[in-house]
Amino acid sequence: MESISKFNVARRLEKRSLLIAINAVAGLSIFFFGYDQGVMGGVNNDRNYATTMGFGHWDEPSQQVVVSKTLLQGGIVAVYYLPGTLFGAFLGGWFGDRYGRIATIAVASLWAIVGATLQCSAQNAKWMFCARVFNGIGTGILNAITPVWATETASHTSRGQFVSIEFTLNIFGVVAAYWIDGTSFYGQKNSSFIWRFPIAFQIVPLIFLFFIVWLMPESPRWLIKVGREAEGRYILGRLRGEGDGLAEAEFQDVRNSVELEHKTSKQSSYFSMFFGWGSGKLHTGRRVQLVVWLQILQEWIGIAGITIYGPTIFKIAGISPKDRQWVSGLNDITYMFATLICVFTLDRIGRRWTLYWGSVGQGICMFAAGGLARATINKVNAGEDATHVGGAATFFVFLFTAIFGATWLTVPWLYPAEIFPLEVRARGNAWGVVGWSIGNGWTVLLLPTIFAALDEKTLYLFGAVNIATIVIVWALYPETNQRTLEEMNLVFASDSIWNWEAEKNFAILKEQNPELVQAAGRGNSVIDPETGMPRQGSKVGTGRGLSLDAKALEQYHENSNGSHGSEDEVEKHATTLATK
Repeated sequence: MESISKFNVARRLEKRSLLIAINAVAGLSIFFFGYDQGVMGGVNNDRNYATTMGFGHWDEPSQQVVVSKTLLQGGIVAVYYLPGTLFGAFLGGWFGDRYGRIATIAVASLWAIVGATLQCSAQNAKWMFCARVFNGIGTGILNAITPVWATETASHTSRGQFVSIEFTLNIFGVVAAYWIDGTSFYGQKNSSFIWRFPIAFQIVPLIFLFFIVWLMPESPRWLIKVGREAEGRYILGRLRGEGDGLAEAEFQDVRNSVELEHKTSKQSSYFSMFFGWGSGKLHTGRRVQLVVWLQILQEWIGIAGITIYGPTIFKIAGISPKDRQWVSGLNDITYMFATLICVFTLDRIGRRWTLYWGSVGQGICMFAAGGLARATINKVNAGEDATHVGGAATFFVFLFTAIFGATWLTVPWLYPAEIFPLEVRARGNAWGVVGWSIGNGWTVLLLPTIFAALDEKTLYLFGAVNIATIVIVWALYPETNQRTLEEMNLVFASDSIWNWEAEKNFAILKEQNPELVQAAGRGNSVIDPETGMPRQGSKVGTGRGLSLDAKALEQYHENSNGSHGSEDEVEKHATTLATK
């Protein structure tokens, strides 16, 4: 394959070794995302930073920063999400669908390098505001495209595992940022080096990412979509191997799916995606709403609240300011290792059951932490020893974080990259990042006020949201586990928003569209491995009569067996019905 560089790792690696290489590079991108999020937690507590930005001062007796302008402090953090990552997501989705996944990751890396440079050299709040927005755009671009690249190269049987590993690296980034921030032994405690160095450190992995990503294979699905089928077929062969015909079956699935999407949908803009205009039976508008709200719910189930209120629980539990730093750091390490649970369970129990057990466990932790926090406060006010009760409250903070890492951390990022049509997959995933940006920006601005008014009762609110998510996921979110990306068009073809109706419709369409689900039949290859030709009775590459309307399919097959016009006329009629 002359069009693929001789330096591309796909020339030397294949199958699982190639997937691991792709996953490592995607993980590096997600590591930066975690580090960039985590680094500001420690920076906000630095005395020189607070003075330089003008939102607070150092109080010597209490040995901590006293914030006098909370809106300014929160605003510097919030603009990273709104408008930073939000705009970056839209830009990354458009760029990724137009110019490819690899080029987009490279551009985002350069963008983020400039953003990090601006941040670590900031001299005042206005400078930092601009730098945060700029850096947020780079992060938004990476977040919009990296999960898409990972899911489009992974096999449908292990897609969840590979993306879960990436988010273990994401939390490793948070841990690295915390310990680089919190354990600085630099002699001059009022030096700006203490906060500038952690911000600048993120430039190192970004530079490595920019150079290494050019050696990675492009998404075979994007290559097929833009007409570079020979390259796409070659990459699929290297990813899946050529021995059992799975690569050829998957290639035909993707090619037929592209043809079907072109027939069914006439949409390309974010505006038309949001409202579902021109999407026909693809129902893109419904998919957009699902991924946006899944990301918003991820923030409102309690992780943002624990981030804000956790230190308060540690304080009322009697943990000293110095020890609180170590406890918070230990909590982050527990969080990171908990994500490994998802690596081994996500492809076994599925996305829906992962969210179910996460919501149950998190809800229990929220109610327990809230009640124990109140009991601790009451004991402290009464002059009684609150060590044991406070320790129990601290335990539930740790337990909540661990359960979240094992469940709700990964699924809201994986799901958007799985459910959208290939034609708009990067832009579809961008909508998930938009939901995450809204959720983060919303909680950063509102939760300090809510906690000030409700105190520990806010945790009960999060507990109630967890209960609500069980019903929401059960009713509205179809399963993606062990299904190819091409099958998801059949899953969302139902006109009903309810999951049970979607599953019924999917069963019918799967039987009627064998050309779209060949790769899903693991172990039942449609290609004879000895001859390399389709097995007798298979419909590889025919692309005839493909439709997302069950009634249209039935009518098509009836007409195909009768004498109701030419094949092209019948196919045209089926397509017309499918787009209504």
